[in-house]
Amino acid sequence: MDWAQLLSPRRFTHPAATEPVTAARNPFQKDWDRVVFSSAFRRLQDKTQVHSLPETDYVRTRLTHSMEVSSVGRSLGAAVGETVLQRQPDIRHQGGPLDAVTAAEFGHIVSAACLAHDIGNPPFGHFGEATMQHWFGRGAGADLLSPLPAAQARDFEAFEGNAQGFRVLTRLQGWKGAGGLRLTCATLAAFMKYPRPALLEPANAADPGDCALKKHGFFAADRDSFAEVAAEVGLPPRPGGGWGRHPLAYLLEAADDICYRVVDLEDGYKLGRIPFETAEELLQPLVGGFPPRYREIDEPSQRLAYLRAKAIGQLIDDATSVFLDNEAEILAGRFRDDLVSLTPSAPVLRQIEQLTRERIFQTRERYEVEIGGAEILEALLAAATDAMVQTERGERLSPRSEALMHLLPDGAAQGAVDRYEGLLRVTDYVSGMTDSYALATFRRLKGLIRL
Repeated sequence: MDWAQLLSPRRFTHPAATEPVTAARNPFQKDWDRVVFSSAFRRLQDKTQVHSLPETDYVRTRLTHSMEVSSVGRSLGAAVGETVLQRQPDIRHQGGPLDAVTAAEFGHIVSAACLAHDIGNPPFGHFGEATMQHWFGRGAGADLLSPLPAAQARDFEAFEGNAQGFRVLTRLQGWKGAGGLRLTCATLAAFMKYPRPALLEPANAADPGDCALKKHGFFAADRDSFAEVAAEVGLPPRPGGGWGRHPLAYLLEAADDICYRVVDLEDGYKLGRIPFETAEELLQPLVGGFPPRYREIDEPSQRLAYLRAKAIGQLIDDATSVFLDNEAEILAGRFRDDLVSLTPSAPVLRQIEQLTRERIFQTRERYEVEIGGAEILEALLAAATDAMVQTERGERLSPRSEALMHLLPDGAAQGAVDRYEGLLRVTDYVSGMTDSYALATFRRLKGLIRL
């Protein structure tokens, strides 16, 4: 892979829409703006990060998490870009739109991709994702998939928020049918952590040791869209129907890993589930001891915030070093690990992950909320697919189904569609809901509130 091509500012679906990179406001900064002003991004304020429908407004939502990841990603990208441009100064002189490329452009690409990295997540976090997978794969919705080819059925059996995110960015937001938000190909490629379809060819099963293949990043309906992106930035094809990962996607992944592992510890303390002394003990080795100013801070939460900031800074430096040490392997498409797992802090981060799993994720309160979340999502999927099937068969809709069809995306009530497209519209509708809206819609379906 070649850096000059990897940084392509061409906008998706618009061959002529290649903007020059200028110091004042480059195309990748515009990508960030387009994401932050989208309705799908705003809905992240009411989507589970760690806690569904929390009673305290301190804990992070998907929106605040995404903003933090974007900030870390910008620093990672700029740090990597500075050294890459020192190693390959000719990138600055390629002619055309990349004449003014600097380290900042690397940072802006990663920052925009990071901002959108969770934009396709359904309500109730990863539990909601798992609930949708089970409903289609082994639950009440399994029979709906019987008419579909295996590649299409797998999209629902293994429903994936990352793949839904690509769909949101390229179809469902902005200019529908004309490239979605029309982001640059560089940003869309950096967004794609898992550049493979849900179903790989049997002879080319996913390598479980390759972090870029452990999930899928696009649905069968969107394969051609990503093929366009991959061709523009020069991603190499891989066996099984996927592509090599864009190098900057490793930085997106690192930014996400750094944020959720460190800040989950801080959230756990704020919720009273992790003692201050335990959080302090785990953060201290990430910064190599207590900084000189640390003892000047009296308030415990401020102490942890200070250590958290220092820890993130050190992890940014460490992940940058791992990337640059492995740049040749990454560009050749042979790198298989995530960056954070190769940093000196990896053992401590695993301890933090284990502790937060036990104290935050594996709690009675969380399980109680998840039971409710499953009931909500399964009821919504059942109602929406029932309406879809009635439409597909040309049957007269029940009053409830008729009302519901008018809520589905893309004018689904205007006529019958094929089974695959119909199910995609259902998952577009349900996965786009916030936690609160899903709950409110469920209550209306069940007649639990007065209209």
